[in-house]
Amino acid sequence: MSEPPTEQPTIRLPNSLRAWGTPAFEAVLKQEIEQLDAAELPLQQGLARSSHVTERPFQAMLISASEDAGLLRVKAGVFYTGIIAGCSCEDDPTPIDELNEYCVVRFDIDMKTAATTVTLLAE
Repeated sequence: MSEPPTEQPTIRLPNSLRAWGTPAFEAVLKQEIEQLDAAELPLQQGLARSSHVTERPFQAMLISASEDAGLLRVKAGVFYTGIIAGCSCEDDPTPIDELNEYCVVRFDIDMKTAATTVTLLAE
């Protein structure tokens, strides 16, 4: 993945912002990220082994979090699945096997409004 970082539309993570600095932060963040619609995250752009993100639930893992210039910057790993989409023709030899995918994203959470931008990182 050597493409430049791409940003997604703004989302909100208010529960994570409220939990910042508490022992519950990691669990709250993980839960709030995993409740997002997959379309709100740059999962399609992060595919490395497949061509289309499946509708299966994804899992998030906190890598790091810090405050910087009014933002709570969170780096997280996202585990999800993709498929190699064929033409679905009768004689199409492409198997419909799910492949495990992983990407790293950065959530920039505004410390005042909880407005959050998500950026795919090339890691």
